[in-house]
Amino acid sequence: MGEERRIKDVGSRKKEEGRLSSKEKEMTVSLRVFLSHNGVSSRRKAMELIQSGRVTLNGRIVKEPSTPVDPDKDRITFDGKIVKAQRFSYILLNKPQGCVTTRADERAQKTVMDILPENFQHLVPVGRLDKDTEGLLLLTNDGDLAFRLTHPKFGVDKTYLVLIGGKLVPEKKQRLQAGVVIEGYQTAPCRIHGVKDMGDQSEFLITIHEGRRRQVRLMMKAVGSSVRYLKRVQQGPLGIGDLPVGRWRELTAEEVKQLKAAAAGTKFRGSSGGHKTSLAVRRGAAGGALEEQGRNLLSAPSTKSYGCLVKY
Repeated sequence: MGEERRIKDVGSRKKEEGRLSSKEKEMTVSLRVFLSHNGVSSRRKAMELIQSGRVTLNGRIVKEPSTPVDPDKDRITFDGKIVKAQRFSYILLNKPQGCVTTRADERAQKTVMDILPENFQHLVPVGRLDKDTEGLLLLTNDGDLAFRLTHPKFGVDKTYLVLIGGKLVPEKKQRLQAGVVIEGYQTAPCRIHGVKDMGDQSEFLITIHEGRRRQVRLMMKAVGSSVRYLKRVQQGPLGIGDLPVGRWRELTAEEVKQLKAAAAGTKFRGSSGGHKTSLAVRRGAAGGALEEQGRNLLSAPSTKSYGCLVKY
């Protein structure tokens, strides 16, 4: 009898889902996702916990992992304890050189977490930038978005400003764009644009959608070039803008929507504030500089329409 009631509860819940307005549906997540987002377990484990009858929704046992829940209205418990919805935070950091992308490392003199205040110490870096690379680094406690932004199957692009020794001759450019072998792995095709020949060195932008360790540096090494300076200037629709090196800011609600749309493979229709990137002129020992400070990195075709990108 009890099992029949639980089955009816799930059935009525599914019917209720069908009656939700489009706006209400945007406010709901599956029970499985809710548990994984709020520290109970991984998504796979959450499915097992739900199916074993250890989770309740508004006082009733629910065994269907895809059951929609509204984190702001519904009461979810696990083993009798209330699971509270965490507030997601999203930080954009302009990572400086010499700073390690990790939450904790006894051997590192400085990590990206040392830059953030105490109330953001629970956040996790979205992907990595090596110690000698500057630029855009996102940090969040939104595990689902972080996964989608970093996994290559979702095709979220990352654009880097690169300064190499010597010339980026057409042959090297073609090899890089077609994909090269690094550490026994064939990289996916990429896009190179904005090439500037400066005599004994070259400056350009490279867009990839993978995120292997030291990938851009290893790609350059594979074609016989050495990297003198490397900075990530864009990830998905977000650019580093004029944020100073070593500084951070919270993302706006619109920027978060843009990121989620990019991670879902759709284009967010909002203002283009997060899409334009002004690259700061860099002058130093290397002597490199981008003369076009107001360059719009997305003046090229959409990231989804690059002819050289692998489609999954």
